[in-house]
Amino acid sequence: MSWGTELWDQFDNLEKHTQWGIDVLEKYIKFVKERTEIELSYAKQLRNLSKKYQPKKNSKEEEEYRYTSCKAFLSTLNEMNDYAGQHEVISENMTSQITTDLARFVQELKQERKSNFHDGRKAQQHMETCWKQLESSKRRFERDCKEADRAQQYFEKMDADINVTKADVEKARQQAQIRHQMAEDSKADYSSSLQKFNQEQHEYYHTHIPSIFQKIQEMEERRIVRIGESMKTYAEVDRQVIPIIGKCLDGIVKAAEAINQKSDSQLVIEAYKSGFEPPGDIEFEDYTQPMKRTVSDNSLSNSRGDGKPELKFGGKSKGKLWPFIKKNKPPPPPPASASPSAVPNGPQSPKQQKEPLSHRFNEFMISKPKIHCFRSLKRGLSLKLGATPEDFSNLPPEQRRKKLQQKVDELNKEIQKEMDQRDAITKMKDVYLKNPQMGDPASLDHKLTEVSQNIEKLRLEAQKFEAWLAEVEGRLPARGEQARRQSGMYDGQGAPTANSCAQDRESSPDGSYTEERSQENEVKVLATDFDDEFDDEEPLPAIGTCKALYTFEGQNEGTISVIEGEILYVIEEDKGDGWTRIRRNEDEEGYVPTSYVEVYLDKNAKGAKTYI
Repeated sequence: MSWGTELWDQFDNLEKHTQWGIDVLEKYIKFVKERTEIELSYAKQLRNLSKKYQPKKNSKEEEEYRYTSCKAFLSTLNEMNDYAGQHEVISENMTSQITTDLARFVQELKQERKSNFHDGRKAQQHMETCWKQLESSKRRFERDCKEADRAQQYFEKMDADINVTKADVEKARQQAQIRHQMAEDSKADYSSSLQKFNQEQHEYYHTHIPSIFQKIQEMEERRIVRIGESMKTYAEVDRQVIPIIGKCLDGIVKAAEAINQKSDSQLVIEAYKSGFEPPGDIEFEDYTQPMKRTVSDNSLSNSRGDGKPELKFGGKSKGKLWPFIKKNKPPPPPPASASPSAVPNGPQSPKQQKEPLSHRFNEFMISKPKIHCFRSLKRGLSLKLGATPEDFSNLPPEQRRKKLQQKVDELNKEIQKEMDQRDAITKMKDVYLKNPQMGDPASLDHKLTEVSQNIEKLRLEAQKFEAWLAEVEGRLPARGEQARRQSGMYDGQGAPTANSCAQDRESSPDGSYTEERSQENEVKVLATDFDDEFDDEEPLPAIGTCKALYTFEGQNEGTISVIEGEILYVIEEDKGDGWTRIRRNEDEEGYVPTSYVEVYLDKNAKGAKTYI
């Protein structure tokens, strides 16, 4: 079907239709362009979303991604980033393969359409000119014929009139002949114009218009084919990225399937395991003991001759409660101050062959607290000031071991790096020695010495941390020797960061305090342990009050003496080392055993915290 033969008289409608076709093509280009913008915006939002939830470097979040579930989430974020990249590919391909090509095609289409319809209008104008010429010759022929007819009638009338002269008749006859000749000329001209017009019209409707309309038809069909091809390309661009998007989704599924709840549970154990053993049974606190004991100057122990079972404070069954619950230690027996004068009405105990308890307590205060209580105090002050101990002694044993192991590994890596650098410098020096023209070997001596010094410093540092690590591993029950108890108690190395002073004492099966452990720890005390223990600082605000349950004689540096029943201010709670910091007045403050006082905290006081 040809537009030239079927639509020969629809020039204007074809002009409107082709313009509509170009408008449709431009609309489709606009649609694809907006789709590319949506894809870019979607990809940008996906990338921003993925970036937003990515773990920040050198932050706590980065440590959380050790867990398989967090690793799967991280894989999901990475896959979503790739997923976003595929949407960017869709946008780029649609822009290059559809919108750009179609925009160029539309411009060419507009030029071709303009040219074709210009030729059509030109042919129309030519036909209109021919038609006007035909009408003009026709009207002239008609006019000349009418005038010739009137001239003939006038001649006949003059010829019939007998009153008219012969000359007038002859004049009328000549005039009629002239008019008749003019009519014949007009007829010939009209005939010629008509023949010419018919020829032009035939060429117009059978040659020019069909040719022009054929070009317009071909142009329109190309537009239709091109928009169809663009729609196929539109689908293919999406189809090309489907396999890659499928791989992204497969990666997310694979990461989800890699989640291992058992592995995550094990990581939780490794992250928070303290290394302490669970608390033991709480001993019965016999408040009838003062009634049963006899008056004695120095001994508070029950007589073995009573036939009664002897209560042992700090015995084998005493557990460590502080890692999980609040300490509920049995109060230690009153020391030397709990004499008959302190308990006037108390019954006297029979004479014991053991060394007086007050002497044992004094020995305990001289040796043991130096190591554990005041070092714990030092750690507490350091933490309060925002400083972390170099040996990580503020951490539980298991966590401390992990930190120390990590530090040792880091130092070993740095040592290896420095050694590699030293080897490289040595090789370069050898090359310079063999080929002096390449460089001066002496210029590398300074660098070589500097690297060697760095290696030595790092090795000393590593040895220091390895010593701490060996100490911690020796203290952990699971990593040390099996024999960790003496006389039914934990060894003093078992839980260095949280044992209270009262619990750090160990008793022999007969209830007396052993001296071997105190002597062993006393050897480790350095003369400089207390040089920097207490620096001048602003007085701490009171966070509560306390009542002394027993009289305590503070004979060591940093302690304060209290009398049974005395009311004092609490300025620092027990941090797990068995000591509470109290104040009598602005000039008198110090530490007392936590089990010697009953604490009443003010919950609204600034800095009031409960340490468990």
